[in-house]
Amino acid sequence: MATRAGSRGGASKTRPAASAIPQLPWNQIRTAPVVLVTGSEGFLADRAVRTLRDALKADDPSLEISDLHAGDYAPGELLTLASPSLFGEPRLIRVDAVEKCNDAFLADMLDYLNAPADGTVVTLRHAGGVRGKKLLDAIRAGTGGGIEVVCAELKKDAEKYDFAQAEFASAGRKVTPGALRAITSAFSDDLAELAAACQQLLSDSAEQITEATVDKYYGGRVETNAFQVADAAIAGRHGEALVTMRHALASGADPVPMVAAFASKIRTMAKISGARGGSGQLAQQFGLAPWQVDRARRDLQGWTEDGLGRCIELLAETDANVKGGGRDPVFALERMIRVVSARGRD
Repeated sequence: MATRAGSRGGASKTRPAASAIPQLPWNQIRTAPVVLVTGSEGFLADRAVRTLRDALKADDPSLEISDLHAGDYAPGELLTLASPSLFGEPRLIRVDAVEKCNDAFLADMLDYLNAPADGTVVTLRHAGGVRGKKLLDAIRAGTGGGIEVVCAELKKDAEKYDFAQAEFASAGRKVTPGALRAITSAFSDDLAELAAACQQLLSDSAEQITEATVDKYYGGRVETNAFQVADAAIAGRHGEALVTMRHALASGADPVPMVAAFASKIRTMAKISGARGGSGQLAQQFGLAPWQVDRARRDLQGWTEDGLGRCIELLAETDANVKGGGRDPVFALERMIRVVSARGRD
């Protein structure tokens, strides 16, 4: 039996080809006698293991599921759980915190690799570190017939955008690029929150999810308002940017993430300014999504290098002021918006 997660996005990079076993991204997890789940992104690891559990349960509802903590392991527990039952039900043994494993678990698991139990899948969650390296090396060398599922942290905006896009694609729902940008920006700091927000939007009855749909549910989200202010100012719409900024502050927005939104967009513009190549090429070069390259190119219309330079300096000054270095953070924001709206020429 093989199973894949419904979404296609957010795939992590695999390790170098030194391993003798298949190394798969989180959304391509499948069954094997031993499934090693590595990487620092706990949300993706949990989802991968849950996907495998659901697939095994769908294949046979009598699946027996057991959980072990590698740091609190008692000798012989693994063998007891993996031993065939009277009725021969398939078994899934989920082992957490392998990076904290005690010596008893390490010894039993190394022995188990030499003769994995029939009808049993053992998942091993290792979040990183050197503890358990002997076990990982044995699995990666092919002992036990296992696979490795890599769940690296999604750090780049492009990776989070792809993840959100895949959430909607797997549900067969249409979503506009603007809605994807808005929801990714609003929940960029927490992948679990981003996934939950996507599921909330999927519960909406509208045929297509648009920016208006995102605003309906998350209009008060600080980062979303912040990027709306930045978009208006960078486009030269000074009045709109001021009104949006004041509305955001009145709704409880904090000036600090608002400055961060400006900094994020203007830094991207600075990267793309003067760069030559196609959107895909530049996206790969700078760790962006192609839409971010296209958007930065549009935003750069009417800007000069001197204007960008002045705004970058002003952003650093404004950031210090809104973090306690100035007496009036609102005044600092208004000045920043005025200068950015004038494309640094004011």
